Amino acid sequence: MTGSISASITHLIYNKFCMLSISHTLTGAFIATKLPHPLLYIPLILASHYLEDWIPHWDVGTGLSSGKRKRRTAIILELGELAFSIVLVYWFFQSTQSELQVHAWSGAFIGLVPDFLEAPRNFLKWEPSFFKPLNNLHGLFHHSTPNVLFGLMPQVVVIGVIWLLR
Repeated sequence: MTGSISASITHLIYNKFCMLSISHTLTGAFIATKLPHPLLYIPLILASHYLEDWIPHWDVGTGLSSGKRKRRTAIILELGELAFSIVLVYWFFQSTQSELQVHAWSGAFIGLVPDFLEAPRNFLKWEPSFFKPLNNLHGLFHHSTPNVLFGLMPQVVVIGVIWLLR
């Protein structure tokens, strides 16, 4: 029975929850709120994206290339994750401020740019030729793991540290 419960929890986590876009958006928002100018924070946010992707992680795209996850499922999960990312950026950086936190929102968006450029290839099997070199670079840094718990742990740590330091 314990194995069945464990398998059910792992299945639920694998199919319903994910964090990578959340880590990228919160990291981008955090960096943008700590540095005074976009010329300083944009390159650092993009570098942080590649650094976070270099750490073995789990995300909604894990299993797409092997056929263990359907594209439609990944798209639906990613849209839900993006919505949750917006809620968390608001909660972490905007909720206590009356003025729009443009840098936080800009940083959150910039933190996802490498994934936005890769999304047509991953989800629609279409890749504009001018995206290919950037996506190839992204692929050099991207390390996924099918192990959900191991793959989510570094992301949970990143989110916790951002919460404490914000």
